[in-house]
Amino acid sequence: MKRIELEIKALSPLAISRQKPGGSVSECEDYIPGSVIRGAVASEILKQSGKQFDNLSEDGGDFQALFLSDEPAIFQNAYPAVLYLGEDFVIQDEIKILPTTALSSKAQSGFKPENNGVFDTLIDRFLFELHGLAYDPNCPTDGKRVDSPSITFYSILNDEYYQLSSNKRLLTRVGINRRRATSEEEILYSLEVINESESRGKNPKPVIYKSAIIINNELAKTLQQFISSHHKNFRLGGSTSRGLGRVEITTYKPIDAQNDVKTKVIKFNNKLQNRGQKWSVFGNPIEELPKRTYFTLDLQADAILTEKWQRTTVISAQMLKQFANIDDDSLKLEVAYSSYDYRSGWNAAWGLMKDVELITNKGAVYLFSTTNPDSWYTVLADLELKGLGDRTSEGFGQVEICNNFHLVFREDAV
Repeated sequence: MKRIELEIKALSPLAISRQKPGGSVSECEDYIPGSVIRGAVASEILKQSGKQFDNLSEDGGDFQALFLSDEPAIFQNAYPAVLYLGEDFVIQDEIKILPTTALSSKAQSGFKPENNGVFDTLIDRFLFELHGLAYDPNCPTDGKRVDSPSITFYSILNDEYYQLSSNKRLLTRVGINRRRATSEEEILYSLEVINESESRGKNPKPVIYKSAIIINNELAKTLQQFISSHHKNFRLGGSTSRGLGRVEITTYKPIDAQNDVKTKVIKFNNKLQNRGQKWSVFGNPIEELPKRTYFTLDLQADAILTEKWQRTTVISAQMLKQFANIDDDSLKLEVAYSSYDYRSGWNAAWGLMKDVELITNKGAVYLFSTTNPDSWYTVLADLELKGLGDRTSEGFGQVEICNNFHLVFREDAV
């Protein structure tokens, strides 16, 4: 498999709508879903039909291989990638989702040095439960209450953690009477949009999102060249006929998609064992820490999960074995931290609303253990590459194995 990196620069406001509310304001996402990128690329390919991709409407054609085959191209979500540092800015290469197990000061939430710092609680909470104790930490800086920080995206620069985010605004519009071509009375609505520039400092700074396409080797170079040659033709989101959604997409040469999962799992387990020895001051645990290998699944995108034909927000051991197509009776789900929401959308090809889906929110954390780790390393690397659950080709179900943020403990809050 190949990985095509995408750098999406906003040239006009982006109306990336969520499930439409009952009021007169259309809410907007703070990132660009993979389904939006996928739809824009498919639309442009059809417009340019026959010029570069062959046999678009026939069985075995490039279009079918990209979007309709058993293993279609995977369009990952695009997350904000510009880190603003005063008058300067840096484009980050790796953007991650903060785990839902992270906590920060309730009074002054956020990364240091401006705030009191953020730390993770997964390992400590798990070990405290083995001792039969309740884990109730306070802020390491001021000793006051902690809560989940209002941070979704973050990156690391020079060993320091930074929050990444999107700025949005409301555009108010008036309805038009189509017969008279004049403004219609009592029709006023607002669109929430992502800003096309960052206005801090003397000069506006660009708004850039990072994404990637996971694709088989045969079509990687062709798709990369197609996107590069039409890099200013793509329109993302709604209201494109009113000037919204203009972007410029920069692509890079396809690279081999590889993940070193084994190293991350070993590092996670070493930290877990060392932490377990530290908390032995509380006496022998009710349940001795088993000689098992632990790993986490951290959702880097919303996921659509189904078990026994029903929607769920928990990845059970049986589900994971089905996703991985592996039989391991020793696999066990230790803990799960997840929440849910609903998502819908618009299918431009059909001209219809998409079904409303129950989704598991990004940032969810699942801790598993097994006595057969060697049989899982390759499988977990494949899951980290392709995702899990339904509609992975649209960016749903992206996962990371053993996010390093789980190793940020309370006394070392960042």
